[in-house]
Amino acid sequence: MVATDNGIYISNKAKAKVYQLMKDAGVENDPSYFLRVGVVGGGCSGLSYKLDFDNEVKPMDQVFEDKGVKIVTDLKSFLYLVNTELEFSDGLNGKGFHFNNPNASRSCGCGESFSV
Repeated sequence: MVATDNGIYISNKAKAKVYQLMKDAGVENDPSYFLRVGVVGGGCSGLSYKLDFDNEVKPMDQVFEDKGVKIVTDLKSFLYLVNTELEFSDGLNGKGFHFNNPNASRSCGCGESFSV
């Protein structure tokens, strides 16, 4: 992935999984819903990723769109997530969403937390 400008990106595989999860949640036909990503304190490396569906944009939110997926994050989280790509893996070495974060100086073995 080559970032053309600062944002948050999503792989094709993650996009397909997001659409499937939105369908499972019954919100795939509601254009007010989007993918909210964030960073919260915790995890074995100090910071953890958070991923959810939301339909309320807050005043300081940063809004991006990649491959037709609306991605929203709060300003504080964006400082940690700039130019991160959301990926999905269904392989034997770990199933689920993964954040390819160029800002993380290290991450834990489980891949769910990081530090900068």
